[in-house]
Amino acid sequence: MSHPFLLTRSAPLRFVAVASVLATSMLLAGCASAVPLTPAPDATNVACADVTVHLPATVADQDARETNAQATGAWGDPAAVLLLCGVTVPAPTTLPCLSINGIDWIEDDSEAPTYRYTTYGRDPAIEVVIDSEAVSGSTALVDLANAVGYVPATGACLGAEDVQLPSDGATTAP
Repeated sequence: MSHPFLLTRSAPLRFVAVASVLATSMLLAGCASAVPLTPAPDATNVACADVTVHLPATVADQDARETNAQATGAWGDPAAVLLLCGVTVPAPTTLPCLSINGIDWIEDDSEAPTYRYTTYGRDPAIEVVIDSEAVSGSTALVDLANAVGYVPATGACLGAEDVQLPSDGATTAP
């Protein structure tokens, strides 16, 4: 009767089979952890590549995650910050526009507590979606400013105070 811990002739084959199953499981688990995203329409823009290679390892104290789409980024587990480069460049809007570390962002809070920030005055545009229950939006935008800055600014947010009203010269103050 053989001892259960002694290797038999078929033991190395069983070891190889078990090791193969474990290795395959780890590879599949690694693929499963990627955050599924859809690339933006202009994700192949060269400027998006510059942004992507400069994305930080952490955003708002959340670690970077692998994504399955070009020109994207994700942080947190579950993902609390998502970035997509190459979204449609926004037209002038009445939504609030914030300037954070030299980057102008349009803020859309229509799905609060999820906030959507889109760069204004940059082409390609970058969208950042933030779960405000998990992270601070302003902290996340500060952490992303360096990478986003690789897309040159071509314009800036304007406020009501920046608009020149036509003057016909006939109007007098009361």
